[in-house]
This record gives sequence, C-alpha cells and structure tokens, in this order.
Amino acid sequence: MVVGCTAAPAAEIVLVFVGPTDSSAYKGARQGLEEAQAQGEFLGQHYTLTVQATSSPHPLQATAIIAATNEAGLYQLVTVNPGIAILNAELKDNKLRRTCRANLLHVLPSAEMEASALAQWRAANPQAKDVVARAWHPAFEKYAGIELNKRYQQAFNQPMDDTAWAAWAAVKLVSDMVAREQNADGTALLTALRDRLAFDGQKGVDLSFRRDGQLRQPILLVSGNKVVGEAPLHGAGESAGLDSLGRVGCEK
Repeated sequence: MVVGCTAAPAAEIVLVFVGPTDSSAYKGARQGLEEAQAQGEFLGQHYTLTVQATSSPHPLQATAIIAATNEAGLYQLVTVNPGIAILNAELKDNKLRRTCRANLLHVLPSAEMEASALAQWRAANPQAKDVVARAWHPAFEKYAGIELNKRYQQAFNQPMDDTAWAAWAAVKLVSDMVAREQNADGTALLTALRDRLAFDGQKGVDLSFRRDGQLRQPILLVSGNKVVGEAPLHGAGESAGLDSLGRVGCEK
C-alpha cells in the first residue's frame, strides 16, 4: 500500500486591526492582507485579519497589531500587549515617539518629519507656495507606486491616502519579515522588525525603524494634486539622509 504524503499545515499569522472599519486605515490593512495572502500561499503561511473597534484592557491573541486609534487607546494596547508589535498607522503626534516604548512602532511619519520635509523644500525652493508634506499621495507614480494606487482604487473606489498607505505598509512589512525569518512568533517578529527591517514600501529605498520606533522614510511634497518633490533633499541640512527628517532619539 502506498502511503500518501500529507502537507504540513500552514503557519497561521493572526493580525488584529484596532479601529473603525469605515476608515482609510482599515481599507489599507485589507489591501495589505490580500497581498500578504498571495505571498503566503507559496510559503505555507496563512494570514488572518481580525477587527476590534476599540482597544481592550486584555491581551490580544495576535502576531502583530495594527492600530488606528486615539492616544489613550494606543497606550492601552502597548501596555497590555508587551511582547507584540503595535504598529501605529493613525497618529502623527511627536510626543508618542519620545516615549520609546519597546513594542510601539510608528509607520505613519511624525508631524516633525513632515515639518522638516517642508523646511528642506522651502530652503531649496524659496518661491514655492502651497506645498504640503504627505506620507503618500494617489498621484505618486514612481517605484511602482502607480500600481499600488491602482490596486487600492480598484478595490475600494477611492484614492489611497496617508493612513491607508501606513496600514497597508504595516501589514506588508510584517508579512515580508515573517517570510524572510520563517518565524511567526510575535516576540521574535518584534525583535526582527526593530533590528533587521529593510522594507521598500513603494518609496524606492529601504525603510527601517529608528530607536524611537519611527519608520524612516521619504516624505512626498505635494502641490495641488501633483507630487512636486521628495524629501530628504540632497544638500539640505547637515545630512541628506532619512534621519534628517524630524528629531531622532528618545526622552531621557
């Protein structure tokens, strides 16, 4: 009798989205999940995205948590889930970055990063007016950004905005790291994200986390409905690197 081979069960990666389901962030997380699933099929990994409308005072059973909640809710998640990456896709507040909580990672740029980007642009283009700094924009076409925007528009019939990109990126950087490390343990994932992340994010360079948990990334400069530039700008400030955007470091 021939005994057939039984395939190993797929590794289960459970992601929890905390926030409203009518938000751009939730739609971005769903877009990320679809792409993570497509990748996971070839690697024996299965992704699930569960939703919780608000933060819970109890630990969540998750590999990672994508948060689109307010400051109090975010800190509650961080406190009751100490060994799991909490990925902030909603809040720009500078003070959240100062606390340097070990499991709190900020995918959305801080307000200080956006201010630095604008300062660099205005120094190089003193006559420029009506320019704003954005994490993402539906008119961004470089580095396959046009394809990401097209997929999101087709899926949700609306343009991809900053928080949609941040939540998409949160899911994708998690799935990329799980695929690379071949390890779905939440604590191991948190360490890997902090120490070894090199994620493109459709921005053309490797993105990684600073010690304060902020994702290093280029910032788009937008005028009207057109992307007119990207920061950091070469020759701006002491360094043209990604750490020239915003303050780097933690409160003592």
